[in-house]
Amino acid sequence: MIPLVLLPGHMCDARLWAPQLAALSGTRTLHLPEIASADRMEALAAAVLRDAPPRFALAGLSMGGILAMEVLRQAPARVERLALLDTNPLPEAEEARAARRARMARVAAGGLEEVLRDEMKPLYLAEPSLGLLALCLDMGLRLGPDAFLRQSRALMDRPDQTATLAAFRGPALVLHGEEDRLVPPDRARLMARLMPQARLEWVAGAGHLPPLERPEATTSALARWLEEPSP
Repeated sequence: MIPLVLLPGHMCDARLWAPQLAALSGTRTLHLPEIASADRMEALAAAVLRDAPPRFALAGLSMGGILAMEVLRQAPARVERLALLDTNPLPEAEEARAARRARMARVAAGGLEEVLRDEMKPLYLAEPSLGLLALCLDMGLRLGPDAFLRQSRALMDRPDQTATLAAFRGPALVLHGEEDRLVPPDRARLMARLMPQARLEWVAGAGHLPPLERPEATTSALARWLEEPSP
């Protein structure tokens, strides 16, 4: 059975996928790379590929999805199937870059917890959940300010991946929280158009983090994707 590589989002760690790990670990080998070691998507993807199996299924959420697309660009023959959750194939718009630079300046001045608590984490969830907000904050604080700055630079300078997706022919899933306030739904529709073979699924009651907000629906969608026959 083909291994599965799971890539978390910005300032998240493997705990983002905890419900899916519990459900899928008995059926296949799972790989959970760390994605905060470099400040370029190209270097992060090279690190993922260095430690990944020769051929694998690949799923990523948000920044993890952006990184998954770069992994696919660098090594298309190694990615057997692709799942992209609440992510964006386009370069960062200038207004978003300006807002990111402002957050980076605050973090560099010692304000990581404030930025995570006040600006980022409240936008992640469709419904308030003190437990999930505390988990998101803990993931971010454990990664720390240096990781925040490296990941932010990688996101700010990311390439356009529309051609990468258009060239992919394997089984594909595009999954998006219906109430995601960070990534517009038109990005999910764009990715589904670029990959006509992809199944586009909307997760009711989820914002930016369906694996944690609606774990059963997310796990079921991933399980169906993993079982789809390869062309």
